[in-house]
Amino acid sequence: MSANPENGVPAPSGWRAATKSLDHPQFRWLMGSNMAFFFAMNGQFVVRSIIAFQLTNSALALGLVNLVVAVPLLLISPFGGVIADRFERRRLIVTGQAILVVSEAVVFTLLLTDRLAFWHLLVAVFVMGCVFPLMMPARQAIVANIVGRQGLANAMILQLGGMNATRVVAPVAAGFIVAILGAKLMYGISVTMYAMALLAMMRIDRSPPPERVDNPSVLGDLMEGFRYVRHDKEVRILLSLSLVPIMLAMPFQALLVVFADDVWGVGNGGLGVLQATAGIGGICGSVIVAIRGDSTHRLRFMMASLLGFGGSLFLFALSPWFLLALPLVLLSDVFASIFNTMNSTVIQILIPDAVRGRVMSLMMMTFGLTPLGTLPVSAAAQAWGAPIAVAGASLVTIASGILFYVCSGALRNVDAASRMALDLTPRLQPVTVPA
Repeated sequence: MSANPENGVPAPSGWRAATKSLDHPQFRWLMGSNMAFFFAMNGQFVVRSIIAFQLTNSALALGLVNLVVAVPLLLISPFGGVIADRFERRRLIVTGQAILVVSEAVVFTLLLTDRLAFWHLLVAVFVMGCVFPLMMPARQAIVANIVGRQGLANAMILQLGGMNATRVVAPVAAGFIVAILGAKLMYGISVTMYAMALLAMMRIDRSPPPERVDNPSVLGDLMEGFRYVRHDKEVRILLSLSLVPIMLAMPFQALLVVFADDVWGVGNGGLGVLQATAGIGGICGSVIVAIRGDSTHRLRFMMASLLGFGGSLFLFALSPWFLLALPLVLLSDVFASIFNTMNSTVIQILIPDAVRGRVMSLMMMTFGLTPLGTLPVSAAAQAWGAPIAVAGASLVTIASGILFYVCSGALRNVDAASRMALDLTPRLQPVTVPA
C-alpha cells in the first residue's frame, strides 16, 4: 500500500490498484456484459466468414460481408454520439443489444433448419453495422456514470483491456469449436453470449442524459461535438495523435500473411502463430497499463509506447528470421495496446459528460480509418516489398510522434490538463461550445 498524498489514507497498489474499479457492483455487471458481447462479436467474425464461404464458395463473398457492415458503421457513428448524449444510455444499449439478439437468433434458426441463404447473412451484418455505432458511444460514456470521474481512468483501462482479451481469445476459441463441433454450434454459442450480455446490462441502473444546453436539431448537436473538439486543444491533439499509428503503422496486421508466405516461408501455420503472438502482446499491454497506467505521468507513458511501437515494428519488418520476428511482433503489440489504451483513457478524463458520447463517436471513426491506411502501405509493399513498406511506415510513425511532441504545446500540457480534470475544476461543468 502507498500513501495518498491528498488525504493521508493508504492507497491500494499493485494488482489491487489495477482492479479497484471492480469494487463497484455496477461496473462488474458492465464488464460482464462487455466481455460476453465482444466475445460473441469477435467469435462471429470467424464463424460468419466460414458460413459465408460454405454458402457461396466465393472469396468475394467475404469481402461483401465486410463491406456491408463497414459502410453503415462509418456513416452512422457520428449520430451514435449525438444519441448517447441525448437519451438515457442504459436503455439505448439494452435496445441495441436486444435488436442484435433477435437478428442473430433468426439467422441461427435459419441455419439450424438449413434454410439460410447468403443474403440473410448480409441483412444480419447490415443490422450489426447500423446498431453497433449507436451502442458503442453510450457503452463507453456510461462508464463515467457508474464509477465517477476519479475512477474513470482505471475503469477505462479495464474495459479496453477486456476488449483486447476477447479480440484474441474469441477467434481462437471459435476456430477450435468450429473444427471440433461445427459452425452451427458456434453460432448458437454466439447468440447465447449476446443474450447473456443483454441480461447483464439490464442489471445496471438507469443512466440519465447529462445536463446540457439543448440544440434545436440533431445536426446542431452533431456540429456542437465537432466545435468542442476544435476548441479543446488537448482533446484535438490527442485525437490527431491517435491517427499516427492507425494510418501509418497498424496496417502491418494486414500484411502478416505476406511476411509469413513470401518473407519467411512459414505458410498458414506460421501466420496463425504470428497472429496469436500479436494478440498476446495486446493482452500484455493492457495488463501493464492496468498496473502502471493510472499515474500522473500519462503523457510520458503514452509517448514512450508510441516510439517503442515504431522501433519494435521497424526491427520486426527487417528481421531475417521468423523466430526473431515473434518476440518483436509481440513487443510491437504490447506498445500499441499501451498507446491506444492510454490515449483513449486520457481523452475520457478530459472531456465533459455533456459531449462525451459525441467525442466517443469521433474516436470510433478514427479507428475505422485503418483500412484507409492499409491501402498506401499495401501499395508500397507491392512496389518495394513488405519489409521496406512496413519499415518505412515505422520510421514515419516515430518521426511524426516526435514532431507532434516538439511542435504542440497542447500535447505537452496533457498531464496538467488531466490533473485539472480529475480535480473536478470548472472545465468539467456542462459546456456551451461557441459557434
